[in-house]
Amino acid sequence: MKSEPYSWPYAARLACSLICVSILIYWLYLLADVVMPLLFSIIFAMLLYPAAIWLEKLGLGRIGSILVTLLGFAVVLAGLFFALGYQISSFTDMMPQLTEKLNASIDVLQKWASDQFHISQRRQIAELEKYGKNAAQNSGSVVTTVLSTTTNLLGNMSLVPLYIFFLLYYRDMFTEFFYKVFKGTKKTKINSVLHQIYEVVHSYLSGIFIVTLIVGTLNSLGLMALGIQSAIFFGFLAALLLIIPYIGLLIGGLLPLIVALVTKDSPMYGVGVAGVFFVVQFLEGNVITPYVVGSKVSINSLAAIVGLLLGSALWGIGGMVLALPLLAILKVVFDAVPALQPYGYLLGEPNMGKERAVKSAKIHRLEKEVVETISETTQDVKDMIKGKRTT
Repeated sequence: MKSEPYSWPYAARLACSLICVSILIYWLYLLADVVMPLLFSIIFAMLLYPAAIWLEKLGLGRIGSILVTLLGFAVVLAGLFFALGYQISSFTDMMPQLTEKLNASIDVLQKWASDQFHISQRRQIAELEKYGKNAAQNSGSVVTTVLSTTTNLLGNMSLVPLYIFFLLYYRDMFTEFFYKVFKGTKKTKINSVLHQIYEVVHSYLSGIFIVTLIVGTLNSLGLMALGIQSAIFFGFLAALLLIIPYIGLLIGGLLPLIVALVTKDSPMYGVGVAGVFFVVQFLEGNVITPYVVGSKVSINSLAAIVGLLLGSALWGIGGMVLALPLLAILKVVFDAVPALQPYGYLLGEPNMGKERAVKSAKIHRLEKEVVETISETTQDVKDMIKGKRTT
């Protein structure tokens, strides 16, 4: 008589899962300096993979194609930083005027506070000086922390090109690794999951690049129409912050809003700047991004916001940047594992199930037609061979 396998109670399985997740999150937090650059390298390697393959087909060899791809990527980044530096230098030219206007605005604010709350300007200045002294005393530790964090981050990010090179060079070995880990799974299934992950990340990155150009242009045109100085700088700065979904464009709009309130005589210019960024934010979220990126990154808004908060708590700004592509990768993995499919459904859009069913039906019908065509061709070949033998 065979004994039935022991089934753990649901509470015990849930407790084990939570313990494993907690340990994983703890190590991810502890090893952030190592894990974050590696994750960025994996995403950039997926972005550069088509260029490396194309150059390799031209006969450059794997090492040569990867080096040329990395060099081209470095040139593009250098060009972007040069353009950004040029815009920053043009922005610094208006700093004296901005400082003068800001001081005048502070004087007006002090007079208003004195009239409304009966607080003398001398007392206001004394309070500001007291807070300034406290801030100066604490600034030393803050500057030290910022410098050490920045140094560590730059040091770790300097390894990203090296990571990208080896990820592209050993790509076949990583695929074979997944074959060996999931021995009980068909290779076609593993290839399908890996291809979906690649498509999701690649479409997200390429889509973000195109969306940034469109949104930056719209922002710049709106600010130029209002006569805001350094409109191109502010417009594309806000667009670059789109890598932080939902929050980036709002943060990028604060600086031109302050400049408009300080440099312009009427507060309506500030209202105009807010209106420009509100319209662009609406178009980006409802028209531009869905049209450019499409439904491949099918993460619903609630999951995206929670992912941003968790990424920020875990890794800061870098975690917010990585949140959406990592969620998209997790969704692909969850959809591929039957036991995790409910979690994949929870991350996706509500109507994605119907679209997947339609796509699955189309694929099934196409596969059936291919199989029937192959069977008919095989039968024709057999008949031809049989006819030759009879002859």
